[in-house]
Amino acid sequence: MDDGENRFDLDVVAKWHVMIDEVAAHEGPTALVTTGTDRFYSNGLALDWLLANPDSAREFLHEIHRLWGRILGLDCITVAAVNGHCFGAGALLSSAHDRIVMREDRGYWCMPEVDLALPVSEKMAALLLARLPRRTVAEALNTGRRYTGPEAVAAGIADEILPESEVLASAIVWAATIAPKSREVIGTHKEMLHGDAIRILGA
Repeated sequence: MDDGENRFDLDVVAKWHVMIDEVAAHEGPTALVTTGTDRFYSNGLALDWLLANPDSAREFLHEIHRLWGRILGLDCITVAAVNGHCFGAGALLSSAHDRIVMREDRGYWCMPEVDLALPVSEKMAALLLARLPRRTVAEALNTGRRYTGPEAVAAGIADEILPESEVLASAIVWAATIAPKSREVIGTHKEMLHGDAIRILGA
């Protein structure tokens, strides 16, 4: 992602679906690594766009829920290289991946909806509960805590923290070691682990 704060609107989500189509159709060793640029992995929903396009809100939410479900169930290894701030929809996107690598010195992982007086959807909660410890989900949703990299690892959100210069490289190296493994088996295991959440998300 390379668009400033990397916020999500309907056009951005459509581009993500095209990218996931390409990954799913790829034959042979496959992995997905996502990252942002500068200070942001993703700062969440494009709220200004949502307010300006209320008639598109239902379609948008359906498609972004479906996107997270597709990533959660993708039949290859997925890694989020979280280079900076990761808020709201960005935090949910990262959580749909199999592994999260964060930079150790800067950037927060946060679900800020409680501070915005906007409850998350049941589908968003299902995604978080499929991937994170229940106590962490409760704390993240009900306090809006901003987790640093070290705090995210301690809370079971992130798997690894590294200096900024090593985050993406480490994610790629790890993904490359898993990419040759059986996609059929990986997909089967993901269905066993996350099938309920994948279906709730509408993927």
